[in-house]
Amino acid sequence: MNPSDARSGESAGPLGDTDGGSSQRSNSPHGQGDRPGPFTATVRTALILADTDKAAVGEILPELRRLLEAHLESVAIIEDARTFCDGAACANVEVPGGTPDLVVVLGGDGTVLAAARAFADHPVPILGINFGRVGFLAPVEAQDWRAGTMDALEGRAILEPRMRLDVRLSTGERAVALNDVVLSRSSEDGMVDLRLEADGARVSDYRADGLIFATPSGSTAYSLASGGPVLSPSMQGTVVTPIAAHALSHRPLVLRPDAQISVHVMGARVPTSVNLDGRPFGILPEGGTMRLERHPQTYPLLSPSGMDPWRRLRDRLGWRGSLDEGS
Repeated sequence: MNPSDARSGESAGPLGDTDGGSSQRSNSPHGQGDRPGPFTATVRTALILADTDKAAVGEILPELRRLLEAHLESVAIIEDARTFCDGAACANVEVPGGTPDLVVVLGGDGTVLAAARAFADHPVPILGINFGRVGFLAPVEAQDWRAGTMDALEGRAILEPRMRLDVRLSTGERAVALNDVVLSRSSEDGMVDLRLEADGARVSDYRADGLIFATPSGSTAYSLASGGPVLSPSMQGTVVTPIAAHALSHRPLVLRPDAQISVHVMGARVPTSVNLDGRPFGILPEGGTMRLERHPQTYPLLSPSGMDPWRRLRDRLGWRGSLDEGS
C-alpha cells in the first residue's frame, strides 16, 4: 500500500486533528498543498468529457469546443461519458491526444468521478460544469460555463486539493476512491458482523447492514444520507458511518487522515460487497479484510473565482434559517 505520508506534529491517536497538522505539504502534482489556492498551471491541452445524453450538454458542447480551441493548442472530446471509465478502477483507458493539462466535465458528480478514476495514477485538474441534480463535485452552474472556463484558462480558478483513499482487499483488488468506499451485505439475508481497527487498535465491532468510509468530498453523499457529518471538502479526515447498525449507540466517527484503517468480516451469511465511488469493486467472504489509508496524492478539482463553498452547501442541501419558505 502507498506510504501514509505522515507529518510531524500530528496526533498519534486514531482520532483528532482532522486538519492533518501542517497545511503546507505539497503532495499534489501541481505543487498545491492541502488548502485551496490559485490554479496557476499553464494549460495547453484540454479534454472535454461530456454526458451528451443530457440535451443541454449537446447545446453547449460546440461553443465550449470553439472557446477552448481559440485559447489552447489542442482539444479532445469524449461524448460518451456514461461508459468512460465505468468501473471502480480503470485500466488502459484511451484518451484522444494523450493526457491533457485540463479536463472539463459537462455532466454531474458521476461524470467527475469517472474522470478522476481515469486519471487516478496521474491526476489532471478537473473543472466540473454541473448538468446533474446536485453537483457537489461540479461547482460551475451550467449557465456560467463560459465564465468558469475562462477562470481556469486565465489563472483565476481556485484549486481544491481533495483527499483520496487507497483501498486494498484481502482478495487482491486495489483501487483509489475520491468519494467513498462502502462495505455492505450483498443480499437481504441478514446483517454482517464487522470489526473496525485504526492503527492496529480495535475501535468497535458492528452488527449492521454495512459501513461507509467517506472522504471529506464524499461526506455529502451516501454517508450524509446515512446520518454522517458534513466535512469541509478540502480538509483531511475519514468519516466512518454505520449503515443501519443494530446497536443504537453506534454513531459516525471521524478518523485522523493518516489512520491505517482495517475492516474484518467477522460473520456473514453470504459474501459482503464492496462498492467504490458508487461502482462495484469486489466481494469479501467471511474472514476477509479491507484496508484503507489516505492516498499520498490529493486530487485537484477546480472551482470558479469567488466561489463560496458554504453557499454551495446551502444551495444544494436546501439549508434555510427557518422552516418559513420566505426566510
